[in-house]
Amino acid sequence: MVRVKNLTFKYDKLLALDNVSFCMDNEKIVLLGSNGSGKSTLLRILAGLYFGKGEYFFDGVKITKRNVDKNFRKKIGILFQNHESMIFNPTVFDEIAFSLREFGFSDIVDRVIEIAKKFNIEKFLKKSPLELSGGEKQKVILASILVYKPKFLLLDEPTAAMDPKTIGWFIDLIYELNIPSIIATHNLALAYEISNRAVVMSEEHKIIFDGDIEELMKDLDTLIKANLIHKHKHRHKKFIHSH
Repeated sequence: MVRVKNLTFKYDKLLALDNVSFCMDNEKIVLLGSNGSGKSTLLRILAGLYFGKGEYFFDGVKITKRNVDKNFRKKIGILFQNHESMIFNPTVFDEIAFSLREFGFSDIVDRVIEIAKKFNIEKFLKKSPLELSGGEKQKVILASILVYKPKFLLLDEPTAAMDPKTIGWFIDLIYELNIPSIIATHNLALAYEISNRAVVMSEEHKIIFDGDIEELMKDLDTLIKANLIHKHKHRHKKFIHSH
């Protein structure tokens, strides 16, 4: 489904991705790495928002500026790291309906009500999304993406504004969704819950691990190199030792 080969990207002279290659089929992947490792940049390239050196194939088609059109965008659902930047409509109904209108759907009201019920946000449809809590806003944004049933899902730090209860709801949602997905996070506990495959970005903007998440959890050197765990002094009452 997705094939990335020797992908490199720079912001002016600042390197964000360095010779990144990987493939995925009909599966869910967690993309792990510390802040600044290149996770968000990679997701934006896969969504056809940025273009770097190297090759990106989606469903066997090489993606370039020329063929990123409305048909391609309709297949991709992306949640940005700065989630609130995605909210700009006056009501929750309009927020969820926006993509449906953009893509020319005719059954807008039915689709909005259906997903609002599924996400338990039907009572907010006439409210401004800005009045909602962080977790409620997250549900609205996810609903606005999933309502048009994308073929490929890209989620950047999706649980950042969620409380524990809403994180539990999100994990259940990911289990239920039958959509190939890449979920970017630096939360190892969340990653372990939602996928069997992990791709790890280093602070040098390279992929340093691609494989079974059980194996990653045993690989302390890789976790430390990716700045996903660290050694620190730890106090136990009257004595201090290191972890």
